[in-house]
Amino acid sequence: MPRPLHWLRISPRHWLAALAMLLVLHGASAQPTTAPVGQPLPANATLDQCVEFALRNQPLVRQSQLDERIADRNIRIGLSYWLPQINGTGVYTRNIQLQASVLPVDFTDPAAGQRIVRFGLKNVSTVGLQATQLLYSNDVLRAARSVRATRLNYAQTTALNKIDVVTNVSKAFYDILLTEEQLRILLEVLQRQERQVRDAKAQYEVGIADKTDFLRADISLKNAAAQRRSLVAALPGKYATLKQLMGIEAGNNLALKYDTLEMVRQTLLDTTVQLAYEKRVEIQQLQTQKQLQRYTIDYYRFGFLPSLSSYYNYNRVYQDNDFSELYKQAFPNQQAGLQLALPIFTGTRRLQNLKIAELQDEQLDLTIFDAKNQINSEFEQAMGAYKGSLNEFYTIEQNVAEAKEVYRILNLQYREGLRTFLDVIIAETDLRTAQLNYYNALFNVLSTKLDVQRALGNITFNQNQ
Repeated sequence: MPRPLHWLRISPRHWLAALAMLLVLHGASAQPTTAPVGQPLPANATLDQCVEFALRNQPLVRQSQLDERIADRNIRIGLSYWLPQINGTGVYTRNIQLQASVLPVDFTDPAAGQRIVRFGLKNVSTVGLQATQLLYSNDVLRAARSVRATRLNYAQTTALNKIDVVTNVSKAFYDILLTEEQLRILLEVLQRQERQVRDAKAQYEVGIADKTDFLRADISLKNAAAQRRSLVAALPGKYATLKQLMGIEAGNNLALKYDTLEMVRQTLLDTTVQLAYEKRVEIQQLQTQKQLQRYTIDYYRFGFLPSLSSYYNYNRVYQDNDFSELYKQAFPNQQAGLQLALPIFTGTRRLQNLKIAELQDEQLDLTIFDAKNQINSEFEQAMGAYKGSLNEFYTIEQNVAEAKEVYRILNLQYREGLRTFLDVIIAETDLRTAQLNYYNALFNVLSTKLDVQRALGNITFNQNQ
């Protein structure tokens, strides 16, 4: 007698453990990841690197990309009805009491009387295979026609979210740049004013200067220090906002690298460019929705057409009074044919739905018209704000140079005894204000330039991200 195979001697407990392990491994491999994807940020990230990281990791963008994948699966579900549908069936029936029929005793002699006859056997089992192939259906035709437009609609939603990410991350980056440059300026101011306080105090102690010079210098120093402390306190919140926009966990560090001169060079923009509505993703998406609406109109317009499908059935019937003999003999049967379903009257439901779809198409036309007006208003406002902020930036840039020269001259004249200390304090305050306003103006120019580019539809990003 042959020896049993080795694996047959494994206990049921071991089989259950192995099955559980396979299920755990399968669940782990099928579990979707929620961790950030792509390459990590470098130690000091530039604006482009921050934007690139955000496009890969920002939750709203990733949710939109998941919506695209879900939509693609739903499209495949709709298209799957074009494929053959095959089902297997198995039925066992125990006829406890057979069906009875009343039949004539003699079919040739109606007067011979009647008798009761029971048909069938006690055990009946049927194993069957059913296959259907859809040939035409208005529902599935609509799904097939709208595949490209549906995918494009979801892709355009993702593009809109990416545009928001590029704009918001850039503005948050510029805001941090502005704050850090202001902190740098205030540090220089504090160093100058500490020196002024020491000089004024020394001159007061030896009787050269009045006590008010020392007090004014001390007040100016305290004001600058308080202003710097406020900016220092606000900076962590600005970094937290940028990390949230980029999709970085709150506990992770973020350090930025930027070139102020390069930022200044990036302030220029062609102000003669003309607005083209078709470049805006919002208009493109509305046009895609209008195309989908036309498919809906056609769906109801041709809803009177029949659906047609072919079918094939194969059954093996087993029957016997003795259960042990049931599956020894089969009685097969099979059928093939066409099935036509024709909607004859639906209570005008199709016509009402068709009218609703046509009215919704008119609503989309009005939505597109209004969207173009809004885009034009957005563009005009953004361009006006950009021109104004650029002019202000150039003016303040000149003011900074002049304020530096005024402070230099007055400081020299004060040291020679030709000017009062109050003149120096006022010149130093004007210089500090001009320097802080310079970076405020730079931030406004870069921010309004982004608004203009968004209004023009010129915000770009890597489509593969």
